[in-house]
Amino acid sequence: MAVVSAALAEMESRLDEERSARRTAQERAKRQKVEAERLASETARLGAENADLSEQVRRLEHLNDEFRKLLFGKKSEKLPPDDRQLSFEDLGIAAAEADVEPPAEDGGDEGIATRRRRKRPARSGLRFPEHVERRTEVIEPESTLCPCGCGEMARIGEDRSERLDFVPAKCVVVETVRPRYACNRCKGGGVVQAAAPPALIEGGLPTEALLAHVIVSKYADHLPLYRQGQIFARQGIEINRATLADWVGKASFHLRPLVDCLAADLKASGKLGMDETPVPVLDPGRGKTKQGYMWTMVRDERPWSGSDPPGVVYGYAPGRGGKHGEALLEGFSGTLQVDGYSGYNRLRRHDRPGGALTLAYCWTHGRRGIKEVHDSSGSPIAREGLARIAQLYAIEDRIRGEHPATRQFVRWTESAPLVNAFGVWLDEQRSRVSPRSRLGEKLAYFANHWDGLLVFLHDGRVEMDTNFVENRIRPLKLTKKNALFAGHDEGAVSWARAATLIETCKMNGVEPYAWLRHVLERIAAGHPMSRIHELLPWNFDARAGNR
Repeated sequence: MAVVSAALAEMESRLDEERSARRTAQERAKRQKVEAERLASETARLGAENADLSEQVRRLEHLNDEFRKLLFGKKSEKLPPDDRQLSFEDLGIAAAEADVEPPAEDGGDEGIATRRRRKRPARSGLRFPEHVERRTEVIEPESTLCPCGCGEMARIGEDRSERLDFVPAKCVVVETVRPRYACNRCKGGGVVQAAAPPALIEGGLPTEALLAHVIVSKYADHLPLYRQGQIFARQGIEINRATLADWVGKASFHLRPLVDCLAADLKASGKLGMDETPVPVLDPGRGKTKQGYMWTMVRDERPWSGSDPPGVVYGYAPGRGGKHGEALLEGFSGTLQVDGYSGYNRLRRHDRPGGALTLAYCWTHGRRGIKEVHDSSGSPIAREGLARIAQLYAIEDRIRGEHPATRQFVRWTESAPLVNAFGVWLDEQRSRVSPRSRLGEKLAYFANHWDGLLVFLHDGRVEMDTNFVENRIRPLKLTKKNALFAGHDEGAVSWARAATLIETCKMNGVEPYAWLRHVLERIAAGHPMSRIHELLPWNFDARAGNR
């Protein structure tokens, strides 16, 4: 029996060992299965992440190609400037979206705002102006007790950061109450009541602030009146386009003396620039649009550090005849920078009131012509012409902002030899090229306007081109693009008047809305005409109201 018992005990021990080994193997297999599942899941995750990154790389490469096309594509493939800006906006939005990493799939209860983003360096270039209202929010820790039990911690510093917030614009009804008083005893003292506050539009609904907002929105932000009406309607305020147009027209009437004062100030200078651009105007009698022109007169002495503030005056005319430009320039004498339009030739007449003007012609106007030939045909003559003109502009870049005497000296010593060489080269090429060819026509511009192209060598105030005038025409094109056309001739006159004041504000670094609100309030309060010059944009100080 003892032998049997020993054998049974040994068998039981072996069974226990086998069961233990089996359990160990099962646990190992279970762990291996879990690990295999984890590895499979990780492999799938990495595969998906790799696919996402590959797609992101593809998108960024595509966006980069689109950016390169916009910046460096052939001229025939490029969009108009305004459309190109919209394309840049859309590409920028797409690039920013591609730059945000998606949230982890196992995010659990984390909110959408906790998704990870690439850590990027802080943008040091963006600074908020000091005059912008600031609202300070102090975020304290949940507890300032020392965890060691020492009591309250001491404040040793702080971190500050700024974000730009937006408070939506809203309309406010200003209800004016003017109590009337009378004596209940003697009954003979009459009635006493405060005078009604001054208003630009007597009996009208808008305050001067609202008038300024509507005008700036239309002519600075290029927002047509019907769209402004839609924005008001979202606040439950129905103001139709006809009412808004009536407000703008009445305000424009009161601004006319200020525009006349601005024009007189500009024409008192010795050098101006002028250009004209077509604007479509509705002809009510025929039910279709006709071609009008906006004539642009600019003073900008910043390139030679002149003392007169910059300004622009727009004048609408129903045609392009030189008489319209001459009318706008009435009272001006000196040098006028223009392009090659023959309508300006009448300004050189000696019997012109005020005397003949010196016309300084535009090198960029001629350069564009030969660049068109180069871009379309690759002409080596055009390429050489562009290179020669580029040498002149390199000198201009160096002397920008210098005193006129300095500019004239550098031009005499450095630019004049290059201009003389260009003239010799021009004569040689014109003798080789057919005058009826495209290149021959473009080269003829330089020959036909040669004397006017040399004026910049003799006068340090004169620029080589009329780009400073063309820059003031671009805002008109934006308004024209959004509004399609002016409603009638008088509407175009109002457009010219408002654009004159708004663009002059921009040229002087003055915020148009603040200035226009201030001016309309001053006019409504009876600002004397003898001191109208005090209201010109360059005399405005946003902090003090007016200097």
